[in-house]
Amino acid sequence: MGPGEVFSLLIVVLIPTALIAYAFKRFFAFREKQLDVDARLAAEKAAQYAASNAELEQRVRVLEQIVTDSGAQTAAQIEALRASPPLNVARQKHTSQTE
Repeated sequence: MGPGEVFSLLIVVLIPTALIAYAFKRFFAFREKQLDVDARLAAEKAAQYAASNAELEQRVRVLEQIVTDSGAQTAAQIEALRASPPLNVARQKHTSQTE
């Protein structure tokens, strides 16, 4: 094997190997950026869920307070609402009587 053949063999082997290594390097850099973006989106969604969860917890606390603090008063208000006719029914009766 002469020096020309060795040189040709090195070129045939080294150039594709270098191109493949470069392609892998670029692919992994792209994949790393993609994972970073996905992680940021997941963190943003988690923050939104946490805010929503905190809001729901606050609403449940208010409901618990209403139920425990003024249970009898709330029951009386509900019964008063049941006893009074709804506004739209009262309006319909009023308009049908005036006609």
